[in-house]
Amino acid sequence: MKHIYNPPADASKPTFLLLHGTGGTETDLLPAAGHIDPEAGVLSVRGNVSENGMPRFFKRLSEGVFDMEDLRERTEELHQFIGQAADEYGFDRNNVIALGYSNGANIAANLLFSYEDSLKSAILHHPMVPDRNKELPNLDGTRVFIAAGTNDPICPKEESEDLEKLLSGAGAEVSLHWENNGHQLTMDELVAAKAWYEKG
Repeated sequence: MKHIYNPPADASKPTFLLLHGTGGTETDLLPAAGHIDPEAGVLSVRGNVSENGMPRFFKRLSEGVFDMEDLRERTEELHQFIGQAADEYGFDRNNVIALGYSNGANIAANLLFSYEDSLKSAILHHPMVPDRNKELPNLDGTRVFIAAGTNDPICPKEESEDLEKLLSGAGAEVSLHWENNGHQLTMDELVAAKAWYEKG
């Protein structure tokens, strides 16, 4: 997968897995990661799916309707890629924190839904529930921050609330943060994410 890797300042620091929104690239979330922790490593990945020339992490059938088979395959592909990158670059596979926005947040959420050991924690900006029929693994000890907009036209309020319930039900420690905004990723959200991260 096309990506950027920057090592952490020291081995104790996590590696942020950066996952952009539809039409984004692997450079989009570098400033966000730098704001939250400039000393953390980054593994920033470009989605392997193209929708009318716009990179995405998995196919969709229409707005808000996921291609579930492709979501499963792409999630497995990303999970394997993180492991391969950890071997290649030598970062701690057990200290990976996803930072995803929109489509990227959705595949990050599906990593949590699919694998017990995929992520240490996750910062999800404007995610949806990836798969309502999935039995979640044990997520005890996994911290998740969800940023949502009360006026988000793409991600209804119930999506964020349901995602919080499902993750909490599997043992994750979830913080749901609301902004009176739409679907955009705002500085206020990043400030809240940084405060949440530093409490960890």
